[in-house]
Amino acid sequence: MTSVPQTTPAVLDRISRTLPDHEAVITADRTLTYAELREEVRRAAAALVEHGVAAGDRVAIWSPNTWHWVVACLATHWAGAVVVPLNTRYTAAEAEDILARTQAPLLIASGVFLGADRAADLDRTRLPELRHIVRVPIDTDDGTWDQFVAAGDDDAALAIADARAAAVRPDDVSDILFTSGTTGRSKGVLCAHRQSLAGSAAWAACGQVTSRDRYLCINPFFHNFGYKAGILACLQTGATLIPQLTFNPEQAMRAVAEHHATVLPGPPTIYQTLLDHPKRAEFNLSSLRFAVTGAAVVPVVLIERMQSELDIDTVLTAYGLTEAAGFGTMCRAEDDAVTVATTCGRPIADFELRIDSTGEVLLRGPNVMLGYLDDPEATAATIDADGWLHTGDIGTVDGCGNLRITDRLKDMYICGGFNVYPAEIEQVLARLPGVAEAAVIGVPDERLGEVGKAFIVRLPDADLDEQAVIAHTREHLANFKVPRFVEFLDTLPRNPGGKVVKPQLRERV
Repeated sequence: MTSVPQTTPAVLDRISRTLPDHEAVITADRTLTYAELREEVRRAAAALVEHGVAAGDRVAIWSPNTWHWVVACLATHWAGAVVVPLNTRYTAAEAEDILARTQAPLLIASGVFLGADRAADLDRTRLPELRHIVRVPIDTDDGTWDQFVAAGDDDAALAIADARAAAVRPDDVSDILFTSGTTGRSKGVLCAHRQSLAGSAAWAACGQVTSRDRYLCINPFFHNFGYKAGILACLQTGATLIPQLTFNPEQAMRAVAEHHATVLPGPPTIYQTLLDHPKRAEFNLSSLRFAVTGAAVVPVVLIERMQSELDIDTVLTAYGLTEAAGFGTMCRAEDDAVTVATTCGRPIADFELRIDSTGEVLLRGPNVMLGYLDDPEATAATIDADGWLHTGDIGTVDGCGNLRITDRLKDMYICGGFNVYPAEIEQVLARLPGVAEAAVIGVPDERLGEVGKAFIVRLPDADLDEQAVIAHTREHLANFKVPRFVEFLDTLPRNPGGKVVKPQLRERV
């Protein structure tokens, strides 16, 4: 029996031999077969070698969903390095923090995208280790990608890259994804090749994904949902990946019709938008067969409409977190609409699931993270001595083993599919002149699931209004973290220990 490859280079090698002429990636400007993808990856990996990237170095990618992201990610692994995805919504300051902590010598960043050039705003004096920035052409052809890859046309560099690819081991770190924390500073989650691959393979198996599938990927590649449940899931099954730069409902429906897309994962808001779009009847969406959603409360009626009106055969929900390689539990194809809408399914990827005495959801298994980057204390606080990962979520498990998330131990809320940690926003608000105290909660939003609301206690005589508060946070934080509402209070409700009682703030909404 042939063993399953447990490193990304080995998986790419296998799929390029098995399906060399099968379409791997389709974008508006380029289509790559699996054989072509492998050669493009080798060339980019050799370019990384030529630019001084060593095995074990961290390579950051700060760019939207293009074929370049796929090549850059796989080339980083081929060169024996570690992928550090950066959220395209990050401000320069947020990106600088991660680049400095990972000591990345090379950043692959988008050129002008949606009218902004965020990489140009980086303060290079704060990043002494960052030697090269490679620009990917998006809105305008101002990139340096072609020049960068041309450096990989060197036989010696190709030989070094190939040797490194062969030397990668399953337990080597493949990626560091950053997740915000309750202390207000993001934490880097270390994940091994075998973990990223096992989780994405299990996810694909639940959806019965094969090489016959054509996967429309709206979820951003910098997120587990796009990178692992997208790129790596396709790489292991031979499915064809069709990345989307941004979510535009008409463009998405046109892409489904044009490419006969069969797989379309995303947060609930995507399906709600498609279902209610006035031009939906103009597009043939009958090819869709599999959808996965989650990251927010899912109405039962939405699942039913996805199955009946969009005619999607298999609609599943899932639960995962970055510390568990992006995965955890998932429904199965045979589950009914109520189970899919009201639970997160059963463990996948060899996870064990337990609810402790406080009601907290615990996960254990081979795909729990290796730990947090340079933070053994936070690692020990999150993974106990018996190997259980403490998720910070409150939940129950029904008689069939399905997990239902009922609350959060932490104050984290989910805006448009992205985790938002109020502590991070509160730290920013504390630096705004005129703010005495601040507390942030998530409040319901029809389109995004939840958005932030800030409660502010002003200093005496402070001239501070809602617009000033929002403008300050927008300057320092990614858009999905910016509060949409501000309410000024004389005092914040506190318990006898002095802690802000956020349930009382939620009752005000």
